[in-house]
Amino acid sequence: MDTVRLKDVAEHAGVSIKTVSNVVRGEVAVAPSTRERVMRSVSELGYRPNASARHLRTGRSGIVALALPELSAPYFAELSAAVIAAAKARGCTVLIDETGGDPAEELRIASGLGEPLIDGVLLSPLNLDQAALLGRSRRVPLVLLGEREYDLAADHVLIDNVAAAREVTAHLLALGRRRVAAVGNQRGIAAATAHQRMRGYQEALYAAGVPFDPALAPYVTAYHRADGAHAMRALLDLPEPPDAVFCFNDLLAAGALRTAADRGVAVPGRIAVAGFDDVEEAQYSVPSLTSIAPDKHELAGLAVDALLRRIGGDTSPAQVRHAGHRLVVRESTTP
Repeated sequence: MDTVRLKDVAEHAGVSIKTVSNVVRGEVAVAPSTRERVMRSVSELGYRPNASARHLRTGRSGIVALALPELSAPYFAELSAAVIAAAKARGCTVLIDETGGDPAEELRIASGLGEPLIDGVLLSPLNLDQAALLGRSRRVPLVLLGEREYDLAADHVLIDNVAAAREVTAHLLALGRRRVAAVGNQRGIAAATAHQRMRGYQEALYAAGVPFDPALAPYVTAYHRADGAHAMRALLDLPEPPDAVFCFNDLLAAGALRTAADRGVAVPGRIAVAGFDDVEEAQYSVPSLTSIAPDKHELAGLAVDALLRRIGGDTSPAQVRHAGHRLVVRESTTP
């Protein structure tokens, strides 16, 4: 077909045109089996909503913005793909922007980018403070992603970072490791991720009766490979080096593994290494990396659904929604 219409999708799926409209707009609850059947027809027929016609008819464009701190980071790249897939399945288009953690840019995006065709914004803020966010223009609905906590009327979607960090640390302790280091500690306004993962790490140590040693939690400037490599060098130079390292993301873990290899330190024989995010690189590192895997597709779906509800006029109180996670055990912690 040159142009696939709602009517064509409805006939293919065996439902009404209104049901198809409800599914692609994501604003009305539809039975999961019906939603799945409609989305299968949307995919098979290649249906794409006409944004211009919809804007004229409803005042909405079907375009939402996704703003992340660093698109080159594998986790954010994979999350972007999941959000695009979730939005496409609901008949929306995603405009992606990178903030670089600049608070002025984060505020501009939180206020709708000054773009009249943006229906809503998904934002993962890094340095935007509470007061600035409270003062934003509220022209468009906003849903927050990530670990920064704000006391304002906006839905927030994230994973339970404390529980996840506690789980991976407990895994290392269960292997008999007792000098478990944490790579990813940070200071300042952008340290929400570090604070939550440090809390889970320390809770696991406490539960195992292992005292916290500040020397095993070096501060890092950023969550890049070079930062992980530098931190691992400092840890290995300690009079009593660690026998396990929990890195707060997989890039830090990649750097730590590089340093271990350079120093001839066997992983996991002499030191076990675990990461966080379960990016694709974790499966192919040598050794393959044990990591916490956030359910990126669930996170994306929850965020897009929350945003579409607000775009549709939902005025219920803001909600905090948690996506799932799991520990993926690989060669870096178990031979």
